[in-house]
Amino acid sequence: MSSSRSEKSRKNQKDAVTSSDPLRPSDHIDGDEAAIAQPRLGVVGWLRWGWRQLTSMRTAIILLLVLAIAAIPGSIFPQRMADPNGVTQWQTDNPDLFPVLDALDMFDVYLSPWFSAIYLLLFISLVGCVIPRIKHHLGALRSRPPRTPVRLQRLEDFRSVVRPVTGADADAEASRSIDVAQKQLKALGYRVERYDRGATYSVSAERGYLRETGNLVFHLALVGVLITVGVGGSFAYTGQRVVVEGQTFVNTLLDYESMNRGRFVGDDALSPYSMTLDSFDVTYQEYGSAASGQAGDFSANVTVTQDGKTREDAVRVNHPLDIAGDKVYLLGNGYAPTITVRNADGEVVYDNSVPFLPQDNALTSLGVIKVTDGLPEQLGIAAFFYPSAVKLDNGAFASAHGDLLNPLLTLRVYEGDLGIDDGSPKSVYVLDTDELTPIAGDGSDTPSIELQPGETADLPGGRGTITFEDESPVGATDYTESVKRFASLQVHHDQSAVWVLVFALLALGGLMLALFVPRRRMWVKATATGGEVRLEYAGLARGEDPTLGAAVDDLAAGHARLMDAASSATTRK
Repeated sequence: MSSSRSEKSRKNQKDAVTSSDPLRPSDHIDGDEAAIAQPRLGVVGWLRWGWRQLTSMRTAIILLLVLAIAAIPGSIFPQRMADPNGVTQWQTDNPDLFPVLDALDMFDVYLSPWFSAIYLLLFISLVGCVIPRIKHHLGALRSRPPRTPVRLQRLEDFRSVVRPVTGADADAEASRSIDVAQKQLKALGYRVERYDRGATYSVSAERGYLRETGNLVFHLALVGVLITVGVGGSFAYTGQRVVVEGQTFVNTLLDYESMNRGRFVGDDALSPYSMTLDSFDVTYQEYGSAASGQAGDFSANVTVTQDGKTREDAVRVNHPLDIAGDKVYLLGNGYAPTITVRNADGEVVYDNSVPFLPQDNALTSLGVIKVTDGLPEQLGIAAFFYPSAVKLDNGAFASAHGDLLNPLLTLRVYEGDLGIDDGSPKSVYVLDTDELTPIAGDGSDTPSIELQPGETADLPGGRGTITFEDESPVGATDYTESVKRFASLQVHHDQSAVWVLVFALLALGGLMLALFVPRRRMWVKATATGGEVRLEYAGLARGEDPTLGAAVDDLAAGHARLMDAASSATTRK
């Protein structure tokens, strides 16, 4: 009994509140009377919710930003695909940190699973976002402009003009004014639709569909870029090769020092051709000038042989050489001193032009020489080359200029097992001295060996001799051509580059349309009242349009001029 009384009391209180609050509907239920429970989504519901979140424009923008952030390590750390020697040097300089970063694929960013995951999610998000918008846009293109609002004065950009009617029917004048407005709006590029009702005549106009078209083109172009990069990368390859003056490079897998190729690039995919480095020309600012030692231009002069035909060409910085669909880039250059090592019997056990890696702008260069056979034990030589050697106050050498003004080679010699007989790969630019015994230079009783071009020195302990060969032509009086140079070349093959450019230009064009084409609607209404016609002009923008007010003013002014011209023509007749 008490329970029924309490329920009746709550009902009376509710009726009293409802009657006192006219905005509250009579069937309103307070929260304390019934718990609000959301429906269960289930597996299909959650999948639909996840798909809608993934294919929203907000998610696509976030994924695009995340992809840009994820690409940052690729510009901070050297990548194995583009700079394998840089990765090796980074490992040597940071032995403790390298394994951690390598496990995170910091040196293979663009091939890493996490970068690929972001890439694929962005692709799916863009496709799922664009397809429904295309369908909606096609429907909008086929639809008629909306009906003229009954109260145009409610719009922010509204103008009203009253034109007196003299000697004419006001109703006919109102209809004629809308005819003029309809032609005017068509001439301005609007899609128009006439709506008449009783003594009220109006025209509805709309334009700016190119804005959404540009937006869709932009997103479709992004999808095109993603597809082109993804598919094109599977058929692309990039290889590096260091070529010394006089050497010939053959475009085969065995002749590359490093090669990264797509998953669909076969062993026979490389075009057959060869390239010989005839000379490497460098221009330097003169010694003693303000920019002394700075290089002005580089040119790797090559002879290319392809399909039995030979031609001479050059590879320059930012000017790659095109050969059979490959682009050959100049990545670096330096000196390659020619070293000859003879044993105690005078037999040549090593003779090679060794590329030395530049360490500074004056081309102070570091090289490694490994003599594996012909001597009682293997020799490892760490050498520094100074193109224009000067002796510092502390007794050390430095290079004052990048050109060959006073070339000097200093060598520290080590003896022992170089660790290459066990079959494990070793970098030709790195010499591990932990298990070697120094016999000349730091840590030994013999000073470092110092050589200029053409000079020969004895190896300690009667092991033989070492010669720094002079490459100058007979009769030369300076060191200009005494040392060979090398060029570090990168051969890149990617047929998708043209399509990436096409889609990039399409994306730029679509973005320009989306940013600068206004989407707006215009209305002109004419109402006949007695002996006058009331003209109303209004505009409505979709999004921000700071020029909409001026457009409405121009519409009203242009319509007035056209009406006056039409009236004058009628009067003359």
